[in-house]
Amino acid sequence: MSLVDTKDMFKKALKGKYAIGAFNVNNMELVQAIVAAAAEKKAPVILQISKGAREYANPLYLTKLIEAAVEEHPEVPIVMHLDHGPDFNLCKAAVDGGYTSVMIDASHDKFEDNIAITKKVVDYAHKHGVVVEAELGQLVGSQFDEGESGGKIGNGLYTDPNQAVEFVERTGCDSLAVAIGTSHGAYKFKGEPYLDLERLKEIAKRLKGYPLVLHGASSVIPEYVQMCNKFGGKLPGARGVTEELLSQASKLGICKVNTDTDLRLAMTAALRKHFAEHPEDFDPRKYLAPAREEVKKMVMHKLEVLGNVNRI
Repeated sequence: MSLVDTKDMFKKALKGKYAIGAFNVNNMELVQAIVAAAAEKKAPVILQISKGAREYANPLYLTKLIEAAVEEHPEVPIVMHLDHGPDFNLCKAAVDGGYTSVMIDASHDKFEDNIAITKKVVDYAHKHGVVVEAELGQLVGSQFDEGESGGKIGNGLYTDPNQAVEFVERTGCDSLAVAIGTSHGAYKFKGEPYLDLERLKEIAKRLKGYPLVLHGASSVIPEYVQMCNKFGGKLPGARGVTEELLSQASKLGICKVNTDTDLRLAMTAALRKHFAEHPEDFDPRKYLAPAREEVKKMVMHKLEVLGNVNRI
């Protein structure tokens, strides 16, 4: 099987009331762990490449790693997706580079500017058979691999259901990332985790049968936070979206859930633990192998939470 786009995935997810796991990749170990987990759980999967990942690893290397994963696991439907493309030029480069899905994120621009930029990307991508994800409303926290922050965002930054309908109709985007209370990074909530599920219901009602996406959706799994801190890390008070909230959202129109922070935590926790217990090791194969296995275990768990198992 070659790379696929998200159309069929999302159609099935909406009908089955589950969400596709979308995981950010930066290196070989992450690609291997995620796709191995998807293969074992018989789950379609989206591999996401951010602007920061492209700068870190070189777009060609990441593309070739994903192509290798497709060849190794032809039974797994795999999407190669540009995450948070900040402008038309990067989205165009991804389309020209063989990505099957791109995200244009002009959510921090004014509404009309967001529409104009998104429409330009949609027109170009659709000519080349590539689907487009856009964003309306604003998430706080780290983005494009910058910094960490968090806390419940103000109502003015949440996605307006009325604007969502107009935005989709005028841009022709294939899926829409909505802001309902999530944020980027490891510090998503200062108080109790909260998602505006009533707002999500209203958006889904007005955009009936349309794919919605949840960004900033890592659970910031407590076990990994504790493991990081136990072996020298400093992540006091890190909190994410509860698995119960993710499960509920996946039944209310969210058909794609983004995960990045949990991948970093799983890998970092495993690495810290290994070096603490084996300070003599200097062979990357010895410390990256258990880190890769820990990421695989975490991804398998996440797929279960999203209901994205036995779907192929």
